[in-house]
Amino acid sequence: MATLTTSSGLICKPAVRSRFPWIVALVYAVLFTLLGTIRYNAHRNLVDFGIFAQTAASAFGCFCNTIEGSHWAFHFSPILYLAGAVVWVWRSPIALIVLQSVACALVIPPVYALVAGRADKTVARWSAVIVALYPALAGLAFVDFHENAFAPAAVAWMVWAFDSGYLIAAALFALVAIAIKEDQAIFVGVTGSVVAWRFRGTAPGRVGLGIAVVAFVVVGAFFFVIQPHSVANALWAPTRFYDWTADDVRALVPFGLLQRLGFFVLAFAPLGFLPFRSRFMWLALPPLAEVLLSHMSTTFTLGTHYAGAWLGYVLVAFAFAARKLPSTAVTKRWLWACVALCVLELAVANPMHPGLNLRARQPRDVALDAVLASLPPSASIATQEEAYTHLALADPNATLLPETARQAVTACYVLIDTDYPDSPRLQEYGSQFRYSDEGRTYVLVRKTGGIELYRHNGSCT
Repeated sequence: MATLTTSSGLICKPAVRSRFPWIVALVYAVLFTLLGTIRYNAHRNLVDFGIFAQTAASAFGCFCNTIEGSHWAFHFSPILYLAGAVVWVWRSPIALIVLQSVACALVIPPVYALVAGRADKTVARWSAVIVALYPALAGLAFVDFHENAFAPAAVAWMVWAFDSGYLIAAALFALVAIAIKEDQAIFVGVTGSVVAWRFRGTAPGRVGLGIAVVAFVVVGAFFFVIQPHSVANALWAPTRFYDWTADDVRALVPFGLLQRLGFFVLAFAPLGFLPFRSRFMWLALPPLAEVLLSHMSTTFTLGTHYAGAWLGYVLVAFAFAARKLPSTAVTKRWLWACVALCVLELAVANPMHPGLNLRARQPRDVALDAVLASLPPSASIATQEEAYTHLALADPNATLLPETARQAVTACYVLIDTDYPDSPRLQEYGSQFRYSDEGRTYVLVRKTGGIELYRHNGSCT
């Protein structure tokens, strides 16, 4: 953290009013809104988009979705009330894409300000460009809408406010970060504890202590009060990432370790490994441990929402390291190398997977949207990912097909679209539907190309 102090707090005058980082952030938000919209129109979103669309749509009601039930049973995420307010005003899935794009773009100005407050503006501008090109942030901005997308900016603004002596603003940004998810509350609590010790006896230290107390009270309230009362007899879902078996341990050598090494290179090479030159990097260890200690590679794969857990802390460490660099030709070459590595990674290991996720609308997309638009309002329907993500915001009763034929279908309608042969739920269950007991209780009421719509042949509302 900052080292210069006065009786009124820390002195690091902000450069956040500069137009440059805000212009970069605006371009970033517009670009990822366009990319996200292209992906959505091509039916390339996965389950999470539907889950969070339903949760946002019901934020001022049950705060629930048909996959999880109450979202409180899984995560502490009051930030989703913001998403609920946005979709209440603008009832469109594009609103969620815009919100996530803006949330990720907002990490650029505080990183710029942290650097410009102590370093040459040229270094600050290059730092902002590096963040805008950083593949891990791009993957988070492009992935399905998720609460984690708010975390990097909340953390960066919190640290900027504290470093600039704006203690009330720092506390407010800390509350925003705490409201994102229970793991962010833990990380903010650790950060607040370090600040309280480092600046003990001063106003910043007292603010840090207050932040830590609030964060850990929230963590305790979620795990011991909110989550247990939100669902009966259910294991907290995230524990599945850490239920290591003997086979998982054996798989660590060498493949598991190589996977984690690959993550390390992809995450830090585009930043020139600069975060490791800052002591703030110690505060990035808890969120990095959260993803690296999982036995499932999903958590430490770029292009997933799990990157939101650690991105804010790593980018702040990058800013603290960059602002200590002298304004020399060597420094500029180092930053140019970071830009080049970002571009190279986007070219050869792009976490957005543009070849898979970005394409023009096809006739099958148009046909599916037409059928979905013709369904009864709020229809109780079980379907695959491509349809669920397009129904979720407006239909609180839309849900996914079961994962296996052993699970019963209880929806009034079942929709299967074989024109999307790569659909996971279609592969897991669609082909079995016709031959299962459930399949015999449904009758085919419409067939349009590869789209088959079934209705329960009993009482159905």
